[in-house]
Amino acid sequence: MRWISLRLRLMLVFALVALAAAVSASAIAYWLNRDAVLTRTQNAALDDFRKSLQDNTGSLPLLPTCADLQEAADRMAATSQKYEVLLIGNVKGGAACAAPSDRDLFTLSVVPKSLVTAVNRERKVDESNPYPYHLYWQRITLGGKPYLVGGAKVIGGGPTGYLLKSLENERADLNSLAWSLGIATGLALIGSALLAQAAASTVLRPVQRLGDAARRLGEGKLDTRLRVSGTDELADLSRTFNKTAEALQKRVEDLSSREAASRRFVADMSHELRTPLTAITAVTEVLEDEADSLDPMIAPAVQLVVSETRRLNDLVENLMEVTRFDAGTARLVLDDVDIADQITACIDARAWLDAVELDAERGTTVRLDPRRLDVILANLIGNALKHGGSPVRVSVRQTEEALVIAVRDHGPGIPEEVLPHVFDRFYKASASRPRSEGSGLGLSIALENAHIHGGEITAENSPEGGAVFTLTLPRDSAPAPDGDPAPGGGASAPERGPAEGESR
Repeated sequence: MRWISLRLRLMLVFALVALAAAVSASAIAYWLNRDAVLTRTQNAALDDFRKSLQDNTGSLPLLPTCADLQEAADRMAATSQKYEVLLIGNVKGGAACAAPSDRDLFTLSVVPKSLVTAVNRERKVDESNPYPYHLYWQRITLGGKPYLVGGAKVIGGGPTGYLLKSLENERADLNSLAWSLGIATGLALIGSALLAQAAASTVLRPVQRLGDAARRLGEGKLDTRLRVSGTDELADLSRTFNKTAEALQKRVEDLSSREAASRRFVADMSHELRTPLTAITAVTEVLEDEADSLDPMIAPAVQLVVSETRRLNDLVENLMEVTRFDAGTARLVLDDVDIADQITACIDARAWLDAVELDAERGTTVRLDPRRLDVILANLIGNALKHGGSPVRVSVRQTEEALVIAVRDHGPGIPEEVLPHVFDRFYKASASRPRSEGSGLGLSIALENAHIHGGEITAENSPEGGAVFTLTLPRDSAPAPDGDPAPGGGASAPERGPAEGESR
C-alpha cells in the first residue's frame, strides 16, 4: 500500500479521530471516577474521624494522662474506616503528650507542617465563622503509597487529633479503571480502523472504477462507460464522466470520419492525377528530346513545362506515400543490407559522388527495407546538398542494438526557430520562397520511413557549423508477430524515383 494512498490517509484520519475521542472520553471518565472515589473515601473517613474525636475526647478530663490519650487514640483507630490516629495534648504536670495508635507508622513528623499550622491556627469567631478551629486534610505519599492526612483541634481546650488513612485500595481500583479504559480505547481504535476500512472501500470503490474507466478512455477505448447507481456526489460524478465520454466518442468519430474522407480524397485525387500525368510526362519527354530544334523563343517555356511536370509528378507520388502512412497500409519488405553499399548506390544513382564524403566500414549488415532506406538517404543527402553547403559528409557507426547514420553539411545551419518544424509537412523556412523546388514533404516522408523501422531522425546544428541530421535504426527491424506492421507501418509502396529534398 502506498504511503500517500487515499485509502491509507482515510484510515489514518478515522483512527486519529477515534483515538482522540476515545482518549478524551477515557480521560474524562477517569478523572470523574477518580474524583468521586477519592471524595467519597475521604469524606467518609473525615466525617467518622470528626464524630469519633468528639465522642472519645468528650469524656476525657480537662488534664488527662498520657495513658488516657493513648486509650482514646486506640478506640478511635478501631472504627470501620481503618485509619490511624494521633492525639496530642497537655497532660497532668504541664507536659505535652503524643499518643499514636501506631508508633511505627504515624508520628507527628509525618504530618505536613502546613497542615499542623492550619489545624492549630485559631480563627476569629463571627457570624460567618462560628468556630475558632476547623478540620483540615491533605493527601500525601509515604513510601510510594498514597495516604490521607487530616487534623482538627477539639474546641474548649481539648487535645488535637490527626488521622492517617491509606488510599492504596482506591489507587488499585483507579489503576484497574485506567487499564479498563485503556483496553476500551484500544478496542475503539481497532473498531475505528475496521470502520475506516469499510468506509474507504465504500467510498473509494467508485473512485477506483472511475480511475480505471479514465485509464481505459485514455487508451482509446471510447466506449467505456460507468454503471451509475444512487444519487450522491459520486453518482453525479459518474454521470458526468459518462456524458463526457459520450461527447468525446462522438467528437472523435466525427474527426475520424473527416480524416478518413480527407485521406480518401487525397488518395483518389492522386490516383486520378496519375493518368493525365503519365500522358503529360510522355509529351514533355518528347518535347525535351526536341528542345535543341525548337525556336529559341519557345525553348524556355518548354523547359519550364518539363521541370514543372516533373515537380508535379513528384508531388503526386509524395502525396500517395503520405496517404499510405496515414492510412496505416505501409509495410516493410525486409532484407539483409550492406549499409556502405546501400549508401554508395544511393549517391551514385543521383550523381552525387563528387559532392558527398562517405565514412562507413564495408561489411556492416543490418536487416531493413532497402527501398525505404534509399528514400530516407535521398531526402537527407539531397536536402543537405540543396540547402546546406558542400561537402556533405555521411558517417556510419553502430552499437550493439542500433545503427546510426549522420548526414552533415557545411552550410549556415538551420535557424533555431525552424528546428522544431523541419519535419512538419509542407513547412518551408522562408515564406518568400513558396515556389521552391521542394514540396515540403521530403523530410516528413523520411521521418515516417524511419518510424516504420522503429527508428528516429533528429536535426540539430553542429558546433563546427552546418546542420546534422541523425538517423537511428534498430539493427533488426523485424515485423511484429502475426504479420502486424512494425511501428508506424504499412504495405510496401510502389517503386519511386529519387526522393525530393526538403526546403528549409
